[in-house]
Amino acid sequence: MSALSIKNLWKEYGDQIVLENVSIEIESRAFVALVGPSGCGKSTFLRLLLGQERQTKGEILLDGLALPKEPGPDRGVVFQRYSVFPHLTVLGNVMLGKELKASRVAARLFGAVKRAVEDEARAMIAAVGLAGSEDKYPAQLSGGMQQRLALAQALIMRPKVLLLDEPFGALDPGIRAEIHTLMKKLWHEAPMTVVMVTHDMREAFTLATRVVAFERPRDRPEEKLRYGATITRDIAIWPTRKAGEASLFRPDRDGPVSSQGQ
Repeated sequence: MSALSIKNLWKEYGDQIVLENVSIEIESRAFVALVGPSGCGKSTFLRLLLGQERQTKGEILLDGLALPKEPGPDRGVVFQRYSVFPHLTVLGNVMLGKELKASRVAARLFGAVKRAVEDEARAMIAAVGLAGSEDKYPAQLSGGMQQRLALAQALIMRPKVLLLDEPFGALDPGIRAEIHTLMKKLWHEAPMTVVMVTHDMREAFTLATRVVAFERPRDRPEEKLRYGATITRDIAIWPTRKAGEASLFRPDRDGPVSSQGQ
């Protein structure tokens, strides 16, 4: 399970209120797109879910338990700026999370354990469409390939929740469409909940099961510091989308994607 429950969430930086009384229930395996104007706290909300920052008030629950105070393997993240390690190969990048989890000091694996992790990493690399690039470095990859690598890096840890902070915004339209197809395939196949920040409304309605809008209800200059953003719209996509199930109306668009469809 991977349900999120956010109740009466506030986030303040000194005298500035960024998020104000945010409450939302996100069911397990949902795909939620967060939209809204720049500076309305969407990325801050994502960092709170990641555990990178702490809320001022309110609570965040994952499967009914308080969210750990620090980022962990139960939450994966992909940023807009390529979040891969330039000195590691594709294979090295994907294996690193498993290596750090098993050996925090040396970050090295040996023997049968290393072979098992390497096999798992190669399977994940193939799943995101990078088979044959295992020995390449990030600088040798295109932008779209680097984002595929970042997805593999996050998913190898089998997170309950995948957080996406405008991950496809810097890609060309054609490459973005390919990544959208891949993202739908991964969401249908993996038992995870996805929360994505985007400024692209078409992207939000193409991928998500719900589109949630953050806005500042009071936006006069003198009010911006003392009143934060909150959820003003929560739109369920119709026809409904469910992970692992094809849409009765548009199975070609919303159903699980075959490997031939990448």
